[in-house]
Amino acid sequence: MNAPSAEYPYLQGEHTPVSSESDAAPCLGELPKDLVGTFARNSANPRFEPLGRYHWFDGDGMVHAVSVRDGAATYRARWIRTEGLKAEEQAGHALFTGILEKPRPGAPGPLKDTANTDLVWHNGKLLALWWLSGTPCALALPSLETLGPERFGGKLPRGMAAHAKVDATSGELMFFEFSLFKPPFYRYGVVSKSGELLSCEPIDVAGPRIPHDIAITPNFTVLLDLPLGWDAAALAAGKRRIGFDREAPARIGVISRHGKGSEVRWFPIEPCYAYHTVNAYEEGPHLCLIACAIDDPIPAKRDEGGQVPMLDTIALVPTLRKWTMNLQTGAVKQETLDDTPNEFPRTNEAMQGQRVRFSYHGRLARRPAMMFDALLKYDLLAGTHRTIDVPAGWFAGEPSFAPRLDAKGEDDGYIVTVITSAAQDASDFWVIDAATLDTVARVRLPRRIPIGFHSTWVRGV
Repeated sequence: MNAPSAEYPYLQGEHTPVSSESDAAPCLGELPKDLVGTFARNSANPRFEPLGRYHWFDGDGMVHAVSVRDGAATYRARWIRTEGLKAEEQAGHALFTGILEKPRPGAPGPLKDTANTDLVWHNGKLLALWWLSGTPCALALPSLETLGPERFGGKLPRGMAAHAKVDATSGELMFFEFSLFKPPFYRYGVVSKSGELLSCEPIDVAGPRIPHDIAITPNFTVLLDLPLGWDAAALAAGKRRIGFDREAPARIGVISRHGKGSEVRWFPIEPCYAYHTVNAYEEGPHLCLIACAIDDPIPAKRDEGGQVPMLDTIALVPTLRKWTMNLQTGAVKQETLDDTPNEFPRTNEAMQGQRVRFSYHGRLARRPAMMFDALLKYDLLAGTHRTIDVPAGWFAGEPSFAPRLDAKGEDDGYIVTVITSAAQDASDFWVIDAATLDTVARVRLPRRIPIGFHSTWVRGV
């Protein structure tokens, strides 16, 4: 790629893409012997020079992985070879424009399904998922080889959005998918532990919107129907721009795990947008949802000082929010748990579907592009948090929780993430004791890797 334009902060600094893959390169440093598994992180990393305006969400999927065993680590990186990327590799240049541009004549499709957003371990496969509801792409661990599309025996009717949830007890995978162009605009589905599609129910929503996450409890799945979508006036003018309709309804949906789409119960809430949920749980007649919520995602006056991270027009100022829904009366209580701008929340995956006490987040740095200058450990029962400062001159991506071998408690393990310094042209694998918040290890990776999207820890693989 040529030198990035100053107009696109997600092609510069700590976000600068890498130009090649990496195969089984050793990392420098010693790690705890009771940390065994693979940290894998998905990222947007354009393979070819972007066509037109670049949005962070446009880049091709590249997975970076750190495999840990016997106190040593190995680093790998592979592009996710979706059908779109394979077409571009054959052509030798980009064919698709991004979400901010109109499709070019002759392109293989309106948008390139990059599978660049999320990673979910299910049924012995690492599934790479796309925020715009693409085809799940299965990857092998630890090699990161692209195995191909995962359509669950050919039964997946359309696609799967990022942030599908795997119940740690039943092994079932709950997912949603959506369309911005044709109905049904939302579907909710369940896949069995063994990979059989059990259901995929159409859900009646207000119209084409851009949902991004769900949450699960032992009995229910929590859906979000929030008024973020294409700006209607821009579309009428032949342009693509994200809009937020403050007059449109915002609501949380609750559906029984194996329920019909017609059985969703909707709870109206104040207008906001939430990219990511933290936890949902049942408490007597109540269902509680905790998420990172933005009250005004597209403010009338944009920050021009570079102190608020932006995703094109969206200002990233999320705070920790809780909604308590009374399943008997329909009443909703909303409260802000913490006003520290934070994102990319993670919990102990072994407790997915249960009420958790601890969650791990990134604190948003005051910079024009999204990255974290500290990590936060929330005690959701006590209503408090502790801060772990990222080393000066470095910035972190999403933290994941990695349990120790023979872990005894919810936070008996490590917070693991990658930190990057553009000034030093370097990245480190950072390991923090999740209980004490002390740094246990900081291992130099073979090269700098850009700040990315979502990660997961796959134990023992």
